[in-house]
Amino acid sequence: MAVIDRKRAGIAVTAALAPAAWGTTYLVTTQLLPEGRPLLLAALRALPAGLLLLLIGRRLPKGRWWGRAAVLGMLNIGLFFPLMFVGAYRLPGGVAATIGAIQPLLVAGFSIGVLRVRPGRRAVTAGLVGVGGVALLVLKSGARLDGLGVVSMVAGVSLMALGTVLTRRWGRPEGATLLDLTAWQLLAGSVFLVPLAALVEGAPPALTAANLAGFAYLGLVGTALGYFLWFRGIERLGAGPASFLGLINPVVATLGGLIVLGQTLTPWQFLGLLLALAAMLAGQSPTRRTPTPAPAPAPAPEATTPQPAHAH
Repeated sequence: MAVIDRKRAGIAVTAALAPAAWGTTYLVTTQLLPEGRPLLLAALRALPAGLLLLLIGRRLPKGRWWGRAAVLGMLNIGLFFPLMFVGAYRLPGGVAATIGAIQPLLVAGFSIGVLRVRPGRRAVTAGLVGVGGVALLVLKSGARLDGLGVVSMVAGVSLMALGTVLTRRWGRPEGATLLDLTAWQLLAGSVFLVPLAALVEGAPPALTAANLAGFAYLGLVGTALGYFLWFRGIERLGAGPASFLGLINPVVATLGGLIVLGQTLTPWQFLGLLLALAAMLAGQSPTRRTPTPAPAPAPAPEATTPQPAHAH
């Protein structure tokens, strides 16, 4: 049992590198990337990373996986990216991060119907504590609420929560690797993002060396590597435990502000940080499958076998 626990812990640590990298997105965006081009940013994150992983894996979907890759790509990338950036531009970082922290609770809800997995009291309690901890960590008094920003954030978080559950439900086809699955989703999202960016924002501006460095970091670390590790975590740990790892996103974003921007941590923020980390650890317990009254057992997942301080 200890060996299994250590193995799960190792997988969790590597999977947590994904939301940790996403937690640096706000800093990279504000310091290195062009202003006011959220769709361009989303497209240039997804397309090069997808092409790179496809070049490495050199495998295309087959049969029903064309449709599945399209669905997952839209949920985890194509729709999620733009909605997150709309929320990022219209909401204070603390408000958006607090909304993003509800993802474990949404994953738990979707898992009941899709995976036949019911969250235990510990998972639900951890989810609520995580939201409270993130709120203490990043939410400031007098924070304004923009209706469109709130709707965009809730919609984006909900779509990725559903994508997380479906990623666990469908697994991956026989013979395909996680690199392949990640590439398919990134490219499926790019098919939507690239023309949308061109239509809405027009031709991209001339990019500086700092812009190129920022895009390279987001594409290679925050997207190609990040989403590969994220999908690996979903596959090995389960949708519920993996979703709790996302709580490290606002923690890293806040620490980045402390280190780079010279900000200070209040006692309430320190308490929020401890609560968020405690919730993340408590949420790593495996979930249980719900019994079904149907004569035949519910289909199991295929065992052969994705922002500023608040966005991925």
